[in-house]
Amino acid sequence: MAGRFAFALSVIPAALAATYDVHVGAGGELAYTPPYVNAVPGDIVNFIFRPKNHTVTQSSFEAPCVALPGGERSGFRPVPADTPPFPNFQFHVADTTPKWFYCGQTGHCGQGMVFAINPAPEGEARSFTAFRDLAIATNGTAGAASGGAASPAASSSVDTYVTPPAPKWATATATVTQGQAVWTTTYTSYEGTPPPTPAPQPVEHRITVGANGEFVFTPSNIQASVGDKVVFEFRPKNHTVTQSSFSNPCRPLADVTGVQGFRSGFVPVAADATTFPTFEITVNDTAPIWGYCGQGNHCGTGMVFSINAVESGPNNFAAFQQLARRINGTEAAGAASGNGTSSGSGSDSGSGNGAVSTTSSFAAFVGSLLIGALVAL
Repeated sequence: MAGRFAFALSVIPAALAATYDVHVGAGGELAYTPPYVNAVPGDIVNFIFRPKNHTVTQSSFEAPCVALPGGERSGFRPVPADTPPFPNFQFHVADTTPKWFYCGQTGHCGQGMVFAINPAPEGEARSFTAFRDLAIATNGTAGAASGGAASPAASSSVDTYVTPPAPKWATATATVTQGQAVWTTTYTSYEGTPPPTPAPQPVEHRITVGANGEFVFTPSNIQASVGDKVVFEFRPKNHTVTQSSFSNPCRPLADVTGVQGFRSGFVPVAADATTFPTFEITVNDTAPIWGYCGQGNHCGTGMVFSINAVESGPNNFAAFQQLARRINGTEAAGAASGNGTSSGSGSDSGSGNGAVSTTSSFAAFVGSLLIGALVAL
């Protein structure tokens, strides 16, 4: 009897062990969801990587963005599309002492992409919020990106920021089939993007502009197929949706390339509004699309978005947003001059009531591939 009782006691810890799922970069956000957990020995923290290219790298409280010697590292986990199954990385909790982690991808830690296990209660010196605020206050400058294999998009800080190289373009030929129609087209392709094949069923993506009074697009980086619609829903305050280019985040595309990009114009929304205006575009190809809010210095604070950014290369969303912040919305590196911001006076004029690219025939769509790709420059 004594032997049986001892055996029963030995299996209790395993039976009570819990697994906590933590999503890394869900919805295109630079965040771990949830941002922290309280766990006991034997528990497992299961990190689930969502699209983009992130890491789970252990650090210390004092240096949030510096890899802890001998600490856990997931390595970079690129995820191309929001389609399960997603890669994961598990951390086994051995004791109740606080554990601190961050994402080692370019600039992510400096924007608050950190995680904790068993932090002190909020309001105390070593709480999760204190840890996150320290990462943001140092802007990730205290340590280089880490996580195993080197990432092409990794850099240590804004102080050592190097402007990413110009995108590489190539001429490609693709055969596109829709129903019984077969088309062969030659188009300009951005390196790393998939062929311009329409999705079997177009999808509507919704991006909220200025949610909760914040200067942010939510989500700020999405993947969309040819034929998909992207609907921007404006929340209170006065924002715009303005297409730009990677190298000039805060200037209208037309001012830089001469190609007329989409512009919603200013869309003021009252604080007590219960219905919200929208602005819609249709995706013509899979080349990256870059955009920003033209109000005041919203772009300079990082209020930018991207569609189909190539996260595995240097011209990814984080680098785009970092460039917008680094130039403070004034002008991009290498630009001779130009104020990329617009004011509420209506300098960012445009139509806010219609979709961009409302092509009705597939033949017209194929003919627009080259133009669409150039627009995304």
